[in-house]
Amino acid sequence: MARRRYSESSKRIITLIIGLCELILETFVYGWFWFKRYYPELSSVRISQDGYVLGNGIKYTMNGHIVVLLIYFMLLFFFSRTYGGLRVGYDKPLDVFLSQIFTLLIVNLISYFQLSLMRNWLVSVGPIVRVLFYELVLSFIWTYVVDYLYKRFIQMPRELLLISGDHPTDDIERKFGSRPDRFHITKRLNITSDMDILKKECLSKDYGGVIIWDIPTQKRNELVKFCYAHSIRMYIMPKITDVLVRGSDQLHLFDTPILLLREYSIKIEQRIIKRFIDIVCSLILIVLSSPVMLITAICVHLYDRGPVFYKQVRCTVGQKPFKIIKFRSMRQDAEKDGVARLASKNDSRITPIGNFIRAVRIDELPQLFNILKGEMSFIGPRPERPEIIEQYMEEMPEFAYRMKVKAGLAGYAQVYGKYNTTPYDKLKLDLFYIQNYSVWLDIKLMLLTAKILFTPDATEGIDENQITAMKKQSQENEN
Repeated sequence: MARRRYSESSKRIITLIIGLCELILETFVYGWFWFKRYYPELSSVRISQDGYVLGNGIKYTMNGHIVVLLIYFMLLFFFSRTYGGLRVGYDKPLDVFLSQIFTLLIVNLISYFQLSLMRNWLVSVGPIVRVLFYELVLSFIWTYVVDYLYKRFIQMPRELLLISGDHPTDDIERKFGSRPDRFHITKRLNITSDMDILKKECLSKDYGGVIIWDIPTQKRNELVKFCYAHSIRMYIMPKITDVLVRGSDQLHLFDTPILLLREYSIKIEQRIIKRFIDIVCSLILIVLSSPVMLITAICVHLYDRGPVFYKQVRCTVGQKPFKIIKFRSMRQDAEKDGVARLASKNDSRITPIGNFIRAVRIDELPQLFNILKGEMSFIGPRPERPEIIEQYMEEMPEFAYRMKVKAGLAGYAQVYGKYNTTPYDKLKLDLFYIQNYSVWLDIKLMLLTAKILFTPDATEGIDENQITAMKKQSQENEN
């Protein structure tokens, strides 16, 4: 039986309704414990042995109960949107479930302290733990069942036409091919074909969109205008200039639209707030993670009696060198030949202890001290080694642009890319961050960083035949 093809608007509405239904069910679980456990606890008045008043004896009308549940629902909605927990059917079910895990952890932690403030003392932990458990079970079942039903009855792979330039398309085809539930490349054409033939093919009803990939700017602009005029969906590979222009300001000085692309500099008030967040968060995390760091240091040293820390020269803002601190995860002679290498898949240089601490990112914890000293920030482009920067800049001088801001423990490229994402793609991701910087973006990336710790793709190594992260490919035509 042929499935009905839903419009994009219909699918978005269905996805939103599905997500809201899940949040309503999770709010219902919280509401059940609110009425059965927490409200009776808050409405009673007791005196502790220390003389503290436990409970305010508050009495809520129905409107008061609605406000409490509405606050919980809004928190769920906000963090679900931030982490991507509402994207059932669009993202992989594991990614959606991981997003819901972090959403529920944060929301229930906030709600627990909210209830404790209402009581003037800590409320019972047991009920909120059970709320979290029931919500996680509900979320797991809901996510996987709805994802199956969505792909079975609603989602159909979008048939795509790929128009490419001179360079190989294996990488982008592999990426689109990783989501067979959403995309299927039906036909491939080269930009060297006659433009009229390309335009005629774009108009075919056989395709639900066109991938415009790695072609010269002049021809790309012609195709983009044509597809836009005929309401054809496009997936476009942005060039570095596209990323820079995207972060420009629109001016209305005359009767002609003008885009202002400033000489880059974070505003003074943004720098103050960013540095304040770095200092406060690094101090808190150093204290909280100190037991983990102590145990890790002991394990690293006992394995081969070598040094605990690994210090390496990296570059931060203005290509200024500094020594980054990490827990040592490789053998002591990992780079005895003096050649700078990034970790590859199944790298024999990594110790068993190193494999574990790299997988859960414990090896990065000592960088909290780099942040506290002001050499790094929590969010920013990852710092590279000077010799690797030189290699990158030989093929793409624009790599220097990412050093207009302070290097970071995590960044846009780490959240939305992978460890083995090509340097050119990482550069564009970092430039997206630089050109669209805001304090809120920093906060959002800090929240999302916790999620990628549990995403396997994020720690995937580079290919074994790579000396650095640079892939054996030519940089696309920027003309």
